[in-house]
Amino acid sequence: MLTVKNLKKVYGSGEISVQALKGINFTITEGEYVSIIGPSGSGKSTLMNILGCLDKASEGEYILENHPIQTLSAKELAVVRNKKIGFVFQSYNLLPKMTAIRNVELSMIYAGVSREERKKRAMDVLKKVGLEDRMNHKPTELSGGQKQRVAIARALVNNPSIILADEPTGNLDSESAQGILKLFNELNAEGKTIIIVTHENEIARVTKRILNFRDGLLVSDQEVAK
Repeated sequence: MLTVKNLKKVYGSGEISVQALKGINFTITEGEYVSIIGPSGSGKSTLMNILGCLDKASEGEYILENHPIQTLSAKELAVVRNKKIGFVFQSYNLLPKMTAIRNVELSMIYAGVSREERKKRAMDVLKKVGLEDRMNHKPTELSGGQKQRVAIARALVNNPSIILADEPTGNLDSESAQGILKLFNELNAEGKTIIIVTHENEIARVTKRILNFRDGLLVSDQEVAK
C-alpha cells in the first residue's frame, strides 16, 4: 500500500537548514489502522504532508500503491490527492456558506463526477456517518462532532485508498471525540486504511499500530495489544 525508504526532509539551506526528517523507513499495508505520534518538532506533521502529497521529501522514496510519488509533477500529485487520499483535519476545513451535502459534493466536482451522481454519493456517505438529518445544515448550525463527521464524509466520498487524519479530535469534547474514534474503528473494520497523526497517547492506543517519532526519527514501531 505505502512504503517510505530513507525519507529525509530539509528546510532551508546551509547554516540555517533544519532537518525535519532524518532517514525514515516503514511500510503500511492495506487495511491497517496506524497512528503517527510524537511531540511538537518530532517530524510527524512534515511526514503527514509528504504522505498526503502536499509536500515532497528532500531525499528518499515514497511509494504509494506501486507509484513512486517523488517522480510526479504538481498536476499529477493533485490527482493522487483527490483520488487516493481522504483528508480529515483538526479544523474541519468546511466552507461556511455551503450546506453539509454541498461541502461533501465539492471534492467530486474536481473529480469530474456528474451532478446527479455527486448528490447520490454525498447523501450515501452522510448517512454512513450518521448525519442523514443534517445534510442541509451549514457548518454554523452543526456541533463540532457533526462538523468532523461532515469532514469524514467528504474524505470518504471519492473512495480513497487511505484516510489521513491530522489531530481529528483536537477540537472536540471527550464525548464527541469518542464518537469520531468509534466511526474510524468501524471504517477500519470495513477495510479502510486509516492513518491518524496525533500527540495524544490515548488517541494513539485506539489504533492497532503506533509509529513513534522524536527529533525527526522513527524511534519505535509497535503493535497495540487489544
